[in-house]
Amino acid sequence: MHKTLKTTAAALALLCAASANAQSTVQISGLVDMYAGSMKMAGDATRQSVINSGGLTTSWFGFSGAEDLGGGLKASFLLTAFIRADTGAQGRFANDPLFSRDANISLSGGFGAVSLGRGFAPNFLPSVIGNPLGGSFAFSPLILHMNVPLFNGSGWAATTPSDTGWSNQIIYTTPKFGGLSGNIHYQFGEQPGDSGKKNIGANLIYQVGPVTATGFYESDQIANPATPNLPLGTKKTNWMLLGAYDFGAVKPFVSYGTAKADNTVNKSKTYQIGASVPTSSAGKVLVDWVKTDVTPTNITRKTLTVGYDHNLSKRTDVYAMLMNDSITKQTTGSSVAVGIRHRF
Repeated sequence: MHKTLKTTAAALALLCAASANAQSTVQISGLVDMYAGSMKMAGDATRQSVINSGGLTTSWFGFSGAEDLGGGLKASFLLTAFIRADTGAQGRFANDPLFSRDANISLSGGFGAVSLGRGFAPNFLPSVIGNPLGGSFAFSPLILHMNVPLFNGSGWAATTPSDTGWSNQIIYTTPKFGGLSGNIHYQFGEQPGDSGKKNIGANLIYQVGPVTATGFYESDQIANPATPNLPLGTKKTNWMLLGAYDFGAVKPFVSYGTAKADNTVNKSKTYQIGASVPTSSAGKVLVDWVKTDVTPTNITRKTLTVGYDHNLSKRTDVYAMLMNDSITKQTTGSSVAVGIRHRF
């Protein structure tokens, strides 16, 4: 009898576990990217030897889940956090919110999708798919010019003023129409007395066969990712058009965009030419050159990166990067690094 009870209890436990697993769609995923190198950006007085996180992709981890509500309707959530894997610290920098990559919930169906919370800004997806080094905040010239200020004597300010992610926003994502889709973004200021302050923007993405064409527009009045999201003190508009065509032997990239604030006469114009060249089924050479002209100050920044990325498996790759960075009337910087990236 005692043996029978034990067997029955074990069977029930297994059934409960199986039922829970069958109902659960929550996933844990992420990416760890680390590199070693010698870094010197334009305007830096000296170079620095580093072991850093996020060479080609910012390291992150998080949770996602979805529930089928029937009738083609689905509820989903994303809670994902950046991490500095070289130290174990959360976020991309000090005071970055815990779930600064994603913190949102959405409903999707035949109408598209609507999400509430923190998510990508309009500029992010087009800039990532529109350059050969993707979302690299360390080595992609386009991302560096657009999104990474230099805290040195150069005083370089990112041309995109309000981060690659927005908090307190509503995003509407359209269904796909023959490879074309879009996102409309509206971020609330949530500041007493500043109810009119907001960020608005949109992007379009077209990917069919070898063709990639994309672009974005933003009108920004709020700084991100500070909590609360404080007003910028100005309204800054920026837009960019990007394209690529995969010929097989080479995939060239081009882009052009501008940025302008309403409290200054300065205007920046950014040009990009790049390419991804497969060397085998597992490796590719990455080349990208970006120039940003700031008028009427006659300040020009030019950045060139040449690198190689080699896949060891579907989830793990290694890479090597060389970068040269120059700004008018500033010391020139050069960097070299090797790294490894693993997805889970």
